[in-house]
Amino acid sequence: MVISPSVLYGAVEKRRNTGEARDMVEHNGKPIAALVLLSGGLDSRLAAILLKAQGVQVTGITFETPFFSADRGREAAAQLNVPLIVEDYTETLLGIIEHPRHGFGSCINPCIDCHTAMLRYAGQRMEREGFHLVATGEVLNQRPMSQTRRNLAVVASESGYKDWILRPLSAKLLPETEPERRGWVDRGRLLDLNGRSRKPQTRLAEEYGITDYPKAAGGCRLTEPNYAARLRDLRAHKQLRDLHAIQLLRVGRQFRLNSAVKVVIGRDAADNGAIEALAQPEDVLFRFESIPGPSALVTGKPSEADLHLAATLCARYSDAMPGQEVDVSIRSASGAGHLRVTRADEMEVERLRIK
Repeated sequence: MVISPSVLYGAVEKRRNTGEARDMVEHNGKPIAALVLLSGGLDSRLAAILLKAQGVQVTGITFETPFFSADRGREAAAQLNVPLIVEDYTETLLGIIEHPRHGFGSCINPCIDCHTAMLRYAGQRMEREGFHLVATGEVLNQRPMSQTRRNLAVVASESGYKDWILRPLSAKLLPETEPERRGWVDRGRLLDLNGRSRKPQTRLAEEYGITDYPKAAGGCRLTEPNYAARLRDLRAHKQLRDLHAIQLLRVGRQFRLNSAVKVVIGRDAADNGAIEALAQPEDVLFRFESIPGPSALVTGKPSEADLHLAATLCARYSDAMPGQEVDVSIRSASGAGHLRVTRADEMEVERLRIK
């Protein structure tokens, strides 16, 4: 659903009649322009709307990596009728994961460092491209790691743009920013949200006619325990810069044979299709032909012993009975072949599984 100007500004007019809106503010003859971090969640949408309601020109900026998509940001920008900048954030975030200054959250999520880098990048674009401020949808104390009062201050300070970062949903509870001091944004028309309750945001969404927005869940794979375990394995083996390995983290069962060799085994037909689509020429692809079984990839530089062990792991997830020999077909850059194996026992499976 796109929020039409008539709906948005109908709500703005209602606020104007009660003294809660203002006309467009200018600086040096130009409208005040904000660069809003638009993740696509409800909070970032509301932050953008609160600024638009004050006559501020809003441009969204959103980031994408293998760990989170920019799709929600694109949806939000279309709904709000605002321009959107989409930035590939992969290299920056991989560097942060390798050496997080402020550590990780409960999984492998370096939220403080990640938000700092995003705001630093947005601040740099603000300076280069003539925006007047950067805004986010962060809410004080909504997230236990990155949105405490202390950590909001740390993020703003370490970004290098402390005085230019506005958080409209909690602004009244936070130190005054330069755009507020200069009168570009009316602090009195901003909010004082605090805590994890979503009820105030829901009410505000209804007021502005927003009925289509994602649930509060994050969408960042770095906060998912199973995915985090797999990424920790790559980090431990210094493979974070291997984008092919990162792509494979989201599919199948994952096994580590040694520092150089991994096996990814499909769990269902969708996984099997994804594994085969992601296979690179240097990978070894396994399939079962005589009995039902999964597709699998072996990555790295496997020895013959590694390939035999990988085939036994695959056989464990086929319809083969314990002790039954089965043929596994092999395709690699060096050609095609077969291995005849029995299924691995459960102790071996658990020893090698990435948990």
